Amino acid sequence: MIEIKVPPLGESITEATVSRWLKQEGEAIAVGDTLVELETDKITVEVPALNAGVLRKRLKNEGDVVQLAETLGHLEEGASAGAAPAAAAPAPSAPAAPAPGAPSAPAAPAAPAAPVAAPSTGDLRAAPSAQKLAAATGVDLSTVQGSGRGGVISKPDVVAASAAPAPTKANVPAPAPTTAPVKAAPAPAPRPEGTRETREKMTTRRKRIAENLLQAQHATAHLTTFNEIDMSAVSAVRERMKERVEKEHGVKLSFMPFFAKAACMALKAYPVVNAQIDGDSVIYKHYVNLGIAVASEQGLVVPNVKDADRMGMVGFSRAMNAVAKRARDGKLTMDDLTGGTFTITNGGVFGSLVSTPIINYPQVAILGLHKIQERPVAIDGKVEIRPMMYVALSYDHRIIDGQQAVLFLVRVKELMEDPAAMLIDD
Repeated sequence: MIEIKVPPLGESITEATVSRWLKQEGEAIAVGDTLVELETDKITVEVPALNAGVLRKRLKNEGDVVQLAETLGHLEEGASAGAAPAAAAPAPSAPAAPAPGAPSAPAAPAAPAAPVAAPSTGDLRAAPSAQKLAAATGVDLSTVQGSGRGGVISKPDVVAASAAPAPTKANVPAPAPTTAPVKAAPAPAPRPEGTRETREKMTTRRKRIAENLLQAQHATAHLTTFNEIDMSAVSAVRERMKERVEKEHGVKLSFMPFFAKAACMALKAYPVVNAQIDGDSVIYKHYVNLGIAVASEQGLVVPNVKDADRMGMVGFSRAMNAVAKRARDGKLTMDDLTGGTFTITNGGVFGSLVSTPIINYPQVAILGLHKIQERPVAIDGKVEIRPMMYVALSYDHRIIDGQQAVLFLVRVKELMEDPAAMLIDD
């Protein structure tokens, strides 16, 4: 027997949660097949089979917390694919014995292959989140084609099925849930009738997020300063250029690349905002690895775009879209999640008008963006309606003085209100 062990999980990560098993006991395994997925506080790790054989025993269940190098299960190397079904279903083995030399004998063992395939249309081939969402939206999983490894049905597959106009007759009320899946995702499984409370164990990632947020609050002198930006000018530029950019470069031009460019230029003017404390020293970073907070199914993650200060807006858009997609698909690498120097978080996409973002420790500052809302403002002595956005900079007051924080935010405001100024960078 070969032990299936928890592989190296990345720098400083010592434990993970068993997210889901992709192979069943008694199932034939080929070299390279993904056996199980482990969820850490940062990424999802796939554990592949290093040898061919049959999965004999799963020692850990989904939801179990496992340590580095702990044994997850046992694989019998070189066992035949037919040996597992015969052991699992003794009934077919009886008729197979009387006809060892007859031509029909090989056909009899072939029949048990059906039970192996059967689970692929059931819950064994659907992620737990996909099952919950399917139950909430009335989607028949047997009609959904899985896009995951090995045909596993994921939550986005269920979302797509629920939004489709005519997937099944049973899904007539589907138009209403088209916006519901986003709200249904964090909800627990339907509660038993009469139950007032349910208890659900925190995932490893959620525990680590909580620990990191508390560490940021306890280990830094946390302070936030605010300002507001008139988005009229940048909105006009974006409206004029977005169709051309999408046609020529294949990317949708959002406001984030403008803020990224403005932030990188402001960081150049005030490098302490891009620094880091190491003991009694301050490390100044002469590059910007820009973290973008992404709300994924597993929780908030902050992948970063390396050397964002060297990119144009189109290049940054491509890099940002790619890393955000990996985050939502659960395919982030350790490189995506390490080395960040400054972070931008956009609560405005969820409707937040103003907030105080928490520093992504050990960074020393984070820029918070919010909802664009038309408000009356005084312009040259006249009241005008303008699209305005509140912005917030949370910073570590141990090394960033209030003056530097305010001036940094003012610089971002000036660049966003005069986008042409972003073309001038010495």
